[in-house]
Amino acid sequence: MFEAVEGLLSEHQDIEARLGEPETHADARLAKRLNRRYAELSAIIGAWRDWTGLGDDLEAARELAAEDPSFAEEAAAIEARLPVAEERLRRLLVPRDPADANDTLLEIKSGEGGEESALFAADLLRMYTRYAERAGWSVEVLDATESDLGGYKSVTVAVKAKGTPEPGGAPFGMLKFEGGVHRVQRVPVTESQGRVHTSAAGVLVLPEAETVDVEIHDSDLRIDVYRSSGPGGQSVNTTDSAVRITHVPTGIVASCQNEKSQLQNKESAMRILRARLLAAAQEAADAEASDARRSQVRTVDRSERIRTYNYPENRISDHRTGYKSYNLDQVLDGDLGPVLDSCVEADLASRLEALEQ
Repeated sequence: MFEAVEGLLSEHQDIEARLGEPETHADARLAKRLNRRYAELSAIIGAWRDWTGLGDDLEAARELAAEDPSFAEEAAAIEARLPVAEERLRRLLVPRDPADANDTLLEIKSGEGGEESALFAADLLRMYTRYAERAGWSVEVLDATESDLGGYKSVTVAVKAKGTPEPGGAPFGMLKFEGGVHRVQRVPVTESQGRVHTSAAGVLVLPEAETVDVEIHDSDLRIDVYRSSGPGGQSVNTTDSAVRITHVPTGIVASCQNEKSQLQNKESAMRILRARLLAAAQEAADAEASDARRSQVRTVDRSERIRTYNYPENRISDHRTGYKSYNLDQVLDGDLGPVLDSCVEADLASRLEALEQ
C-alpha cells in the first residue's frame, strides 16, 4: 500500500508546477480542483516523510545502542512512535470522497409523530448547532417552516468551516453520516398520561456546491414566487417574497421563504439547488462505481432508521455501527464527536477492506 506514495510524489510535483502557471488560475474550476488535490497530497507526503524519517532514526538508534546501551531508551521511544505514524499514513492513503472537504447543507424534516416529531427536529438542529460551535464552524439558517409549538416541520441550514479544515475534518466529511431517519422515544409535551411515544425525523446531508462545482443555465430554471406562511399556515408576509426554483431538466426543486427579501430567498434557494444537483450527480457516479468504492455508512437506505434517542434511559444507539452510550443529554448538547467517530471508523474499515480485496 505504501508503495503508492512514489507515484503520488510525482503527482504532487506536477500539480505544484501547474499551480505556478498563470493559465491555471484563469480557470476557476481547474484551480480549485488542483488546490484541493495538492493539499490532500501534501498531507500524505508529510505523513510519509514522518514515517520514513522515524524508520531511519530507529535504525541509527539501534546501531548506536549496540555500541552504547544508553541509546537503548531512545531506540525504544522511536519504536513506540513508529506504529502511530504508520497508522496515520495508512489512513491518509485510503481513497476519500472528493466532497469530504466541502461545507454542507443540512435539511431536517419532521416525520412520524406530528407535533412531537417537529419538536424533535428542533432538538436535532440544536444538537448540530452546538456540535458545529465546538468544531469552530458557523451555522446559517437558509429556510425554516415552524410548527405551532415551536418545532420545525422543515429546516435547512448551511454549516461552514472557518479557514482550512484538516483532511476529513470538514463539515460534510463529518456530518454526512447523519443522513437518514432518527428515531426518538420519550414522553411528548402533549401527552397527559405520561406514556412514552416513538416518533421520527429525517435528516438529509448535502455537500455545499459552489458555482464552479455545478453548471446551471438560466434557461433551465423555472422560478415561482409566492407568499411566505408561518405556523398553522397564517401569512407572515404581505408580499410575494418566497421563492421556488425548479431545475427543469432534472425536476429538482428548491424553495426558500425565510427572508423578507425576495432576492435573499432566491440566493438561498440557489444554494440549496446547487447542493441538490451536485448530490444527484455524485449519486449517479456512485451508481456506476463498484461496491468497493462505496461508503458502507453513506449508502445505507435512507428509509432505515440510523439512530435511536431513548430519553427514559438517557441512551443513544447507532444502528449501523453498534455504538451505544448513556449520555444522551450530553450528546444533544453537542457532544456528538464519539458517535460520529464510530461512523468514521466503520467507513474507514470498509474502505480498507475494499483496498485489500
